Order: sequence, then C-alpha cells, then structure tokens
Amino acid sequence: MTEEKKIERAMVIFAHPDDGEFGSAGTVAKWASDGVEVTYVVATDGSKGSSDPDMSPARLSELRYAEQRRAAEILGVSHVEFLGFEDGVLQETIELRKAITAAIRRYRPDVCIVQNPIRSFELSTFVQHPDHLACGGAALAALYPCARDRLTFPELLREGLEPHAVGEVLVVGTGEPDHYVDISSTIEIKVRALKAHDSQVGQRPVEEFVPERAKRVAEGQNMEYAEAFRRLTI
Repeated sequence: MTEEKKIERAMVIFAHPDDGEFGSAGTVAKWASDGVEVTYVVATDGSKGSSDPDMSPARLSELRYAEQRRAAEILGVSHVEFLGFEDGVLQETIELRKAITAAIRRYRPDVCIVQNPIRSFELSTFVQHPDHLACGGAALAALYPCARDRLTFPELLREGLEPHAVGEVLVVGTGEPDHYVDISSTIEIKVRALKAHDSQVGQRPVEEFVPERAKRVAEGQNMEYAEAFRRLTI
C-alpha cells in the first residue's frame, strides 16, 4: 500500500485495554478525523492490571472495558471488540489466532496496527509484556495467511466470514521503526484518551510524559510529535 492510496478501514489489534492508546492513539485519531472506520480488537480481559488488594479480577475487567470504550469514543474509534482471553497468561494459540482472523474477516481493514512479537534485550520491558508478544505473533499469523486463505478455519465461512487480504501492517513497539506518523495535531487527543484509563494511569502525569516521549520519537523526522512503526506490506 502506498502513501497515496486512501485508507477506508483500519484495525488496531492489541493485548490489553490501554495498549492501543499508548502505542498508536495519535495515529488512530488522525485516521478517524479523516473519516477512516477504525476497529479496536482487544485480546485480553484486562483482569490482572491492579495492585489494589480489594480489587477482584471480574470487577477490574468490567472497569477496564468501560475505560477502553471511553478512550475509543474520545479517539473516534467506530468498533471495539473484546476477545476476552485471560489477562497475564495470553498464549499464541490457534484459538487466539482464529478469534483475530474472524475479526479481520468481519471488519475487512485495509491496514492493521499490531504489537511487536519479538523479544529484544535492547527494548524496555514495558513493550515486551508476554501478552504483547503473544498478541503480536497471533495477529501477524492471522493477517497472513489465515484471514486470506479460504481453507483455513472453514467454520468461519459457515458464519459468513469470507476471506480478506490486508495490504499493510504497522508494527508498534519495535526497536527498528521505518515509518513515522506526525501526530502533532492529535497529541492532545492521545493524552485525553490515555487519561480515560484511570485504573492504569491514575495520578501519573500523562500530559507530561506522553508528549515528551512523542517528541523524542519525532527527533530527526521534521515533526514535533510522532508515533513510530515498522511498516510491512503483505
């Protein structure tokens, strides 16, 4: 897919509620403002991300689903699908791959954002949560070849989910980005969307560290604020 080709539908596939905002909310807000139909696919139930001794997994999951919906609304995301796999123990299974394949066939995106599936000692542990790695690997396998191939998961055909080929993938959280998106016009929306995840960011100064990081990413790119990806063409 070239820069000139118009994107009509996009999908962001990630492990936890809030991963999408941290990694690509500025890009998503730009797409949405341009009329792109954006779908979020959230792999886990978000039931483990709390140090509160009085918090239960069920209550936390419900809270984080609500936070994710609010963040998506702020960004202009059209659809949010929760796959409901257990947080903290996500594996790159056939079941996960099939669930992501079904979502791809259902919403038929032109471009997808996925998480980096490769562990590197040169990257921070934050972007290498094992759930992130598993989700990234399963998403890439779903994109190619599963979503495209008619004979893979034939039961999806019986559900009316015809094969779909995605043309481009943007991998977030990689140490070797080659594609930068100028989010100078949407950095404030990214901050607002992240602050919707109150159970995760709490009193952290989101309005400070998010622009600071985006400014560092933009260095040398003739942009004030940027998000960075590894760009793949299928």
